[in-house]
Amino acid sequence: MGRVRRQNFFNTTGAAIKFITFWVMVVIQLPIILLLPKGKISVWYMGVFMRILLVLAGIKIRVHGKISSHRPLLVISNHISIFEIATFPVAFGGSFIAKKEMEAWPLVGWVARKFGVIFVDRRPSHAIEALKLVQETVSHVTYPMFLFPEGTTTNGSYVKPFKSTLFNFVENSDVLVQPMVMHYRYRDGDVINDEDLAEHFGYFANEKQDMGPLCSRERSAFGQVFHIMMLGGFMVELTVLPPPPLAGMDRKQIAETLQKIVSDKYMELKNKKAK
Repeated sequence: MGRVRRQNFFNTTGAAIKFITFWVMVVIQLPIILLLPKGKISVWYMGVFMRILLVLAGIKIRVHGKISSHRPLLVISNHISIFEIATFPVAFGGSFIAKKEMEAWPLVGWVARKFGVIFVDRRPSHAIEALKLVQETVSHVTYPMFLFPEGTTTNGSYVKPFKSTLFNFVENSDVLVQPMVMHYRYRDGDVINDEDLAEHFGYFANEKQDMGPLCSRERSAFGQVFHIMMLGGFMVELTVLPPPPLAGMDRKQIAETLQKIVSDKYMELKNKKAK
């Protein structure tokens, strides 16, 4: 795409056609998704399903490094927008640990459950129940699980502190945690500056959310998809890092250690052209 395109009649019309095409494809595939058994097959199909969205949105993926073959495996990453929900399964397979609120989204929640997403209620009163659910699921799946420890999206200019409660199930367990750093680039690999990241790529759920420096607007999830289609797409660069030693750490130490690793690498690569 070169540089971020500005909205005009032709871009908007093209995005509308792509957006409608995507939902037509979703409707066509609903019977297939309905019949898929939960488990490895449905998780594999999520990658097929999400690839359609990436093609229509014009999103490229570039991966550096490999995720571990160890199971159970938890891959953690920074989080900019809903497009990570599509890019990660396409790049690596696997499913997600997500916030409970998403389960109520029309159609999205149902499809996500079929695709093996674990919805966690993060309220303190539900901590024990959430911990048990995650432990039981992660311990027996044969594919990687992905988690966004920031607990929300950012505008891509920084990495927020990680929520230590999300690492309850990692303490004193055999779960291997592998950090990954995710950057948004122009399709040719060039750096997107903070102003354009905030203007075009940041997705925020509500007015109360911390939007970070330079953030200028809010969009719904579906509005974000349409907007990126209008812009012509972008590149997602994924840098997979080695799993750090976490044995003997409590959840707070685990969160702080992983946040520093991801944040330091993110800022190191932030202003460099994709390799």
